[in-house]
Amino acid sequence: MAEKTEKKTKKSAGDGAYDASSITVLEGLEPVRKRPGMYIGTTGPDGLHHLITEIFDNSRDEAMGGYANDIEVALLPGNRVRVADNGRGIPVDVHKQTKVSALETIMTVLHAGGKFGGEGSGYKVSGGLHGVGASVVNALSIFMKVVVHKNGADGTKSGMYVQEYSQGKPKSKVKSIGPTKRNGTIVTFEPDAEIFKEGTKFEWNRLVAHMRQQAYLVKGLRISVIDAREQVAGFGHDDEVFYLRETGVEAPSYTFYFEGGLMSFVKFSNQLLKPANKNIFYVEKKAEGVESVEVALQYVDDVASRVMGFANNIHTPEGGTHITGFKTALTRTLNTYAKNNNLAKNGDDTFTGDDVLEGLTAVISVKLREIQFEGQTKAKLGSMEAQSAVNTVFGDAFAAFLEENPDDARSIIGKVVLAMKARKAAKAAKDSVLRKGALEGMTLPGKLADCQSGDPAESELFIVEGDSAGGTAKTGRDRRTQAILPLRGKILNIERARLDRMLGSEQIKNLVLAFGTAIGDTFDLSKLRYHKIILATDADVDGAHIRTLILTLLYRYFRPLVDNGHVYIAQPPLYKVKRGKELLYFYSEEEKVKALGADVQAVEEEPAPEVDELLERAGAPEMEEGAGGKEKGEGKAQKVSIQRYKGLGEMNAEELWETTMDPEKRILKQVNIEDAQEADKVFDMLMGDDVPSRKSFIQSNAKMANLDI
Repeated sequence: MAEKTEKKTKKSAGDGAYDASSITVLEGLEPVRKRPGMYIGTTGPDGLHHLITEIFDNSRDEAMGGYANDIEVALLPGNRVRVADNGRGIPVDVHKQTKVSALETIMTVLHAGGKFGGEGSGYKVSGGLHGVGASVVNALSIFMKVVVHKNGADGTKSGMYVQEYSQGKPKSKVKSIGPTKRNGTIVTFEPDAEIFKEGTKFEWNRLVAHMRQQAYLVKGLRISVIDAREQVAGFGHDDEVFYLRETGVEAPSYTFYFEGGLMSFVKFSNQLLKPANKNIFYVEKKAEGVESVEVALQYVDDVASRVMGFANNIHTPEGGTHITGFKTALTRTLNTYAKNNNLAKNGDDTFTGDDVLEGLTAVISVKLREIQFEGQTKAKLGSMEAQSAVNTVFGDAFAAFLEENPDDARSIIGKVVLAMKARKAAKAAKDSVLRKGALEGMTLPGKLADCQSGDPAESELFIVEGDSAGGTAKTGRDRRTQAILPLRGKILNIERARLDRMLGSEQIKNLVLAFGTAIGDTFDLSKLRYHKIILATDADVDGAHIRTLILTLLYRYFRPLVDNGHVYIAQPPLYKVKRGKELLYFYSEEEKVKALGADVQAVEEEPAPEVDELLERAGAPEMEEGAGGKEKGEGKAQKVSIQRYKGLGEMNAEELWETTMDPEKRILKQVNIEDAQEADKVFDMLMGDDVPSRKSFIQSNAKMANLDI
């Protein structure tokens, strides 16, 4: 829950003075615009939003150092972003190495910042290891402006200063624009559409989710998020304005402030689930080589695990050394406790890493002075000291927690024992399903019409709804590269099902065999038989339900297929329009209305008498017979028929090929996960046991649904 409490946590002048001498310069900026992917990962939506992250991280690093406690992030008209913090303010005095203002140095020189100089630098701990954040964002922005407030309290130059840039180059020198009583930095930037060709529009929900997460990670930090894009042009560019919320602007906004830190994070993540241990475990402690190890965890009544890692407040979705240390200590500690307290029925049984992860929600956060990531996008931590630090700090504290909370300990061990039994049952089930030779095509499902190609890179698997659509798809496909697997009815909802029960389902068993990857701890992505797995279901409520059930299965048990871009959703047309010899397909109601007018309704093959009149009234061109697309002059308009498809089975093989299967003409939507935590919560809500939350979600989002009534 967010609160609006504000605290002052500024440092004194003698504690970490921050001036030009704190800034270290390593090299120039030139390569950024030529190869932006090297610095932000991609020039698609992920890279676009990474720009906000880089600027925000600089403000957050001020808060981590104890120099700031209030950050505001605002989306402005014209796809601009404004980030303001009440930190020390970027130094503006002349840098002795570059002979220009330290502000200009930071914003225009790659690897220039207060994060390289060791003990004498501007930061003890920061996320910006590479120091490229501000300068890279500047290089990739068509417009950037930095306003610095310095009240002189730390002995540095007092006043308010501004400098503007375009594509990484300053438009003028740093200007003094008057006195100020504030301290802090305001950065406004507009991404360059020349670089971000897929678009420069930011996603509000994505921004809110990231800022909420960051507020959990820095206790006592207030983060405000404002969507001011609907305000007048030029709003937010007044240099006298520090926080936009102080202007009284009426716009969608959130304020996040959490005293509980990671404990609040775990509680938020588990709000839709029943806890196994009532007390949330938490530890925060310094260790050798590591400024801070912070861990919070709770077990819930679920089969999935949610383990989130952060290093210097940067999310590490691919894990790393801190996650390895955590898992090692978790397995060891629970095995030791179960053995010492005779809680494992068979003394020879030991818990595996998978057993102790089932139903676990955990957040692991480490802060290091010298941090090493694997790659510029910082998805995986490589600092070895983090592994031993987390192993020791968490292992000792968790062992003490179990001893001090025996009821919670018994609940946790009971859940892990159940997971161990399920693992053994699942192994037996897998052994019977995935016997030798099954994954090489010798025991493929009987209903699978396989393709002739043995090259997974060009092979596609269409998962279709029902035998009728399956028969049509088998006839219309390209037999060389396209395989068809029809599913009969709705598959098992696996959201709360363990692997042994899942593999008792014939439908799921067929999917596992068709993919070729195996499942669970034996999953092997390299054995995937088709690099495109395409869900082709009917455009009705039942089709949407079946698609959701399959996506739930893929998300929970075949996640690498989604993460690596192998899963697609087919987009069959909703309407077929015949007008003389002309044949048109429309994939949405909007397309149909735009082409034919709102009054034209679907009919079953035979045109209604008034259709020609309605087309003429809607402004659609009429064509005379044999005119080859020319507009009608004299004579009678041709007959028009509009058919509404309710299922793939209503198409013949030629129609299905032309509209849905032909790689040259079809429309496929690739399934990806932008926010794994949010996706996890949505699956819990829609597919789990929490009926009130599901009802509330449906009521809140009902207006967004497209219903075929």
